[in-house]
Amino acid sequence: MALAAFDLAAVCISYNLIYWTQRGAVPGLSGSVIALSLLWVLSSYLVGRYSRRFRPSGTVVVLLVVMGAAAALQWGAQINDPRALPSFALPTALLTALFSLAAQWQAHQWQSIPKRWIVIGTGAELDVVRQENHRSQDHAALQLQLIEQAAAAQSLHTVNSTDLAGIAIGEQAQLNERALERLLALRRQGIRVIALVNWAEQVLQRVPPELFSNHWLAQAEGFELQPDRLGWRIKRLGDLLVAAVLLVISAPVVALAATLIKLEDGGPVVFSQIRTGIYGESFRLSKLRSMRTDAERHGARWASRGDPRITRVGYWLRRLRIDELPQLWNVIKGDMSLIGPRPERPEFEDELEAQIPHYRIRHWIRPGLSGWAQVCHPYGASVDDSRSKLSYDLYYLRNFSLALDLLILLKTIRLISRAAGSQPSAS
Repeated sequence: MALAAFDLAAVCISYNLIYWTQRGAVPGLSGSVIALSLLWVLSSYLVGRYSRRFRPSGTVVVLLVVMGAAAALQWGAQINDPRALPSFALPTALLTALFSLAAQWQAHQWQSIPKRWIVIGTGAELDVVRQENHRSQDHAALQLQLIEQAAAAQSLHTVNSTDLAGIAIGEQAQLNERALERLLALRRQGIRVIALVNWAEQVLQRVPPELFSNHWLAQAEGFELQPDRLGWRIKRLGDLLVAAVLLVISAPVVALAATLIKLEDGGPVVFSQIRTGIYGESFRLSKLRSMRTDAERHGARWASRGDPRITRVGYWLRRLRIDELPQLWNVIKGDMSLIGPRPERPEFEDELEAQIPHYRIRHWIRPGLSGWAQVCHPYGASVDDSRSKLSYDLYYLRNFSLALDLLILLKTIRLISRAAGSQPSAS
């Protein structure tokens, strides 16, 4: 968000500076400046320039998009405006790119500085932390010192507090008086001391289900997305309006996809499955068929990478998420929401509930077309993937806000535009 805000300012400054050098005037925040700023930021977001990785090549793509728009205005749309000429658009875009690249590089340098944390917990809790840190895309920027609860007192008395970001303590950790006294002394020095589950939430942006108990869940803050709350009503109203608009807009795409499905093998266009919805109630979900008609002749099973059951048309329907469009009707009916945990099949849920603690919590809200797990985690097709995705679902449940829904929507658009995230990761 900070980089996007900086780019908005960079476009405005560059535009006005080039305009002033060529015409001796400053247009300020004109309609052209706003249009160019939005084009720059949108293009940058879609190519991933605002992600945690430094991507100089993305700036080249954005430059090509801006220059292509300028060329379209001049020669395609026949707009006779000197600002569409390369003599104006090119130096404006290059100057913006220079500012933007400098800010992006600096942000990357800041994010690359290792953050040192001490984690105190039981052996099981520390194993979860190791696993979660390994999964994290930013694990190289985290320096973790893992301390067993029995050794906490001695280790804390010898710890170097210089450049220490904080100390996270597991809920199950039993600390003696010496350890508690040392923790209080470190807090007086300004060192943060937080619960391990809160550390995972703030640093990893997920809540691993093994790190909290039923007792914590019963009294934890958050989890406010419940019926009769204002946020629930606003979310439902947004679901109805957006789903209705998308149904109308996507109708030609669905019609074309249906024709291609029928032409490929003559089978049915739409298929339906029973999925688990809010409060564990079942509902029937509809999708455009992307697999062979006999895909489950041997029973339900997880999808796999390069799954031979997927048809040629179905491959592209899945990559572009077109097969999910009929679920907009489920959103209007109230079975689903636009944003929420993805609904799972009852055939798989018995196994998942037996192996993953607190799995049923994800049923507290309506399932969604997309969710925090879908935009942060690869396509899930195993019990281990479902456990990892649950940690993201729990984060969403605890931290729901309309701003978070908007962020998930934007991330979903980027995934679809890049045809990414629709296949299980390679094992």
